[in-house]
Amino acid sequence: MMLVRALGLSVLVLLSACAPIVAADAERPLKPKTGAVASAHPLATEAGLEIMSRGGNAFDAAIAVSAALGVVEPYSSGFGGGGFYLLHRVSDNLYTMVDGREKAPLSASRDMYLDADGNPIPRLAKDGVLAAGIPGMPAALVHLSQKYGKLPLATSLEPAIRYAREGFEVDKRFIAGVTFKKDLLKTSMAADVFLLNGEAPPPGHIIKQPLLAKTIERFATGGLDGFYKGKTAKRIIKGVNEAGGDWSQADFDQYTVVEREPIYGTYRGSRIISAPPPSSGGVAIIDALNILEPYNIHEVDGVRRKHLVVEALRRAFRDRAQFLGDPDFVDVPTERLTHKFYADGQRASIRLDRATSSDSLPGFQPEDEGQHTTHFSVLDADGNRVGGTQTINFWFGGGYMVPGVGMLLNNEMDDFSIKPGVPNGYGLVGAGANEIQPGKRMLSSMTPTFVESDLGVAILGTPGGSRIISMVLLGVLERIDGANAEQISAKPRYHHQYLPDSITYESDAFSAEEVQGLQDLGHTLKESSRKYGNMNTITWDYAGNKVISGADPRGVGLAKIRVY
Repeated sequence: MMLVRALGLSVLVLLSACAPIVAADAERPLKPKTGAVASAHPLATEAGLEIMSRGGNAFDAAIAVSAALGVVEPYSSGFGGGGFYLLHRVSDNLYTMVDGREKAPLSASRDMYLDADGNPIPRLAKDGVLAAGIPGMPAALVHLSQKYGKLPLATSLEPAIRYAREGFEVDKRFIAGVTFKKDLLKTSMAADVFLLNGEAPPPGHIIKQPLLAKTIERFATGGLDGFYKGKTAKRIIKGVNEAGGDWSQADFDQYTVVEREPIYGTYRGSRIISAPPPSSGGVAIIDALNILEPYNIHEVDGVRRKHLVVEALRRAFRDRAQFLGDPDFVDVPTERLTHKFYADGQRASIRLDRATSSDSLPGFQPEDEGQHTTHFSVLDADGNRVGGTQTINFWFGGGYMVPGVGMLLNNEMDDFSIKPGVPNGYGLVGAGANEIQPGKRMLSSMTPTFVESDLGVAILGTPGGSRIISMVLLGVLERIDGANAEQISAKPRYHHQYLPDSITYESDAFSAEEVQGLQDLGHTLKESSRKYGNMNTITWDYAGNKVISGADPRGVGLAKIRVY
């Protein structure tokens, strides 16, 4: 009761002033004079640094990192998937997002995963070729190279080709993923590549992918036509159709990369730049920050701070379910959802002494996207930067490796709303805005994000399905509090996504007192059985012109600085 009384009196935390992070006359360096890469795998980080050492900029390095991750992290991403690349180019102060998200095949239909009675067919949107969207990552890498890079595409792809041909040593994360999905992998030639006698390989085993190396070589030489036309395209289409899918050359011909204006917001003196639709992340992050801004959550006790963050997430995820989808197909009210006046209305229903019940929120009434995405951050010595998040959705996507190509296909079709009222593989619900249509991009939670303030710059993002949004939000709040890249990546995490109406948290995210305090407010808590996410972050602090690269200690990644 004392806790509830204290919270009830805490109206005083509202509308407090936010002191500047550093003195207003702090000198801002023009360039970091240091390059940095943080990614989920050491070989991918080394690939990015190698390309920088050969004269490449941040965009060339991003191509190298992205492609290398597709080789050494086949459980998370690859050329058979897609991604978002948030860019800042210093020379003309350009901010943009390169949208390489997968598209639904032209043969797709709204009810393609439902049986005759209108019920979802188990696993059809998750396993095999029918679960796959048309890959977008290859097109995105070509776009990055042609429009933003300094080096030829073939040069930036050299590390990935080398890793595929010469092999890489499996680590604990790879072994865990193979163990989890070995039965699915056995349904295609993936078993011959990733398994050893039908089982997960032992530590130290070398995985070689000669077919994939040849596929990337054709791509490096031919660019778009080296993947979306010719030998590679014919083999993919043939393999998909022989396995029960329905793809054609028209699917590849109609695939285009789109450059999209990022989502912008402000929060207590900082500027937030994040991913726009078909990502749901940027809208949700700005929405949540706008709700939180009048509260001084940076100076209150842990229970109050976490209660308010959860209430903001609850409302942001409700809007995700109701309004968000591919902006090329539906009218997404982005400006309204990210306006501070809109947040005023959402905040009106928040009580400081009681949790809101999700089913009491107005509007949408119900009807987790892939956790094995990957994120990397890149900064070059001139200050150009990239936040890249890419995926094939669940562990090893749909488990189907295309014969003669050596490439796994995604299972991103599960990210559509298969049927209103039916949650996807990660418990996310959706409405008509994210229903399946031919050639449409499925909604995503991938949220590469920049934070800019008097303190400096942060580049962050993470895999984690629906939990991406909450992890990035918490990372932004930590940066506002002055945290560096290593601290942001290591911070314990908690999550709420509107439905199910419960808080999931890492074991060290809450103290015992905070658990009790949140329960007293009416929150339902569920401790996660494992650590989650893999946030790889770079911070550039203007004071001392200091660059810090931070890899998530939960993973096996590498964060590294390059001094010129």
